[in-house]
Amino acid sequence: MPVLNEQAYLEHAVRSVLAQALSVPAELVLALGPSSDGTTDLAQRLAATDDRIRLVDNPQAHIPVGLNAAIRASRYATIIRVDAHSELSPGYAARALATLERTGAANVGGVMHADGRTPFQRAVARLYNSPVGLGGGAYHGGTQEGEAESAYLGVMRREVLDEVGLFDETIRRGEDWELNLRIRRAGHRVWFDPALSVTYWPRESWIRLARQFRATGAWRGELVRRFGRRNGIRFFAPPALVVLVAAALVLGVLQLARVIGGPTSIVLSILLYLPLIAYVLLVLAVAALPGGGGPRQRLWTAIVMPTMHLSWGLGFLGGVLRGARDTVDASRLGTRNTPLP
Repeated sequence: MPVLNEQAYLEHAVRSVLAQALSVPAELVLALGPSSDGTTDLAQRLAATDDRIRLVDNPQAHIPVGLNAAIRASRYATIIRVDAHSELSPGYAARALATLERTGAANVGGVMHADGRTPFQRAVARLYNSPVGLGGGAYHGGTQEGEAESAYLGVMRREVLDEVGLFDETIRRGEDWELNLRIRRAGHRVWFDPALSVTYWPRESWIRLARQFRATGAWRGELVRRFGRRNGIRFFAPPALVVLVAAALVLGVLQLARVIGGPTSIVLSILLYLPLIAYVLLVLAVAALPGGGGPRQRLWTAIVMPTMHLSWGLGFLGGVLRGARDTVDASRLGTRNTPLP
């Protein structure tokens, strides 16, 4: 478990891991980044109360670096990646081990079930769980078990990780997708089991969400630079929306300045404005659908959906054009989280 500024979530996440009922020995290795909110002190207190918890340092704070440090320090044949912003469902680990054995897969993952406790966080969670929010990946609500492109978090055979070379530490986001690509290229299978469920708590504020999605988009753009069309077509929808918005703004300025008019203006208006109108209607429809919560949550849904898409798309275009370089998820730095109930 890589950990950075997760004081409000860490204890709940750790409890969900230690509560897993297993017939084999297990440990929890926390890779501690340089937190500024008391997370490290909390992790040390937790480790002092349970000898199954072990601590390693991750001074660079990068997720793949921390994951590799924890894996190298681990002692057992199966690696279960967990997240400090998540909680495992009861029986998750035992079910995952059984699925690994039953399928012969190298990596098994399940469903990311996002949840929230404020109107904003619930709006984000609803979009995480919806195909129109994050593009319909299997782990965002799939129901059909079978081979998969990637796996959320992942329950992995250590021998396969050693074979393919652990996580690529030059990739700061999307490192799981790239690892699973190498696993599949090596002739192993990645497997999706919808019976496996993990509760994920999204970012708690609009600015943190926008920063997170911009960084994620930038690193997906970097992955496109490295691996081209091995990236799914769904990853190209948000940058297409950004380009459409930019083109529509340029057209609007040119029309107001009377630089463009007549049939050309009409054709361009149909090509650019109609898709944007359709997108706005889709956003409003998603916000108005049953199950959308109260008025504040519905309003946040209408704000959050384009925020997710446009932030991700802007990051993606920057990542494709110039590379992700040293882009980090700034939403993880210097945070103030509201404690869980």
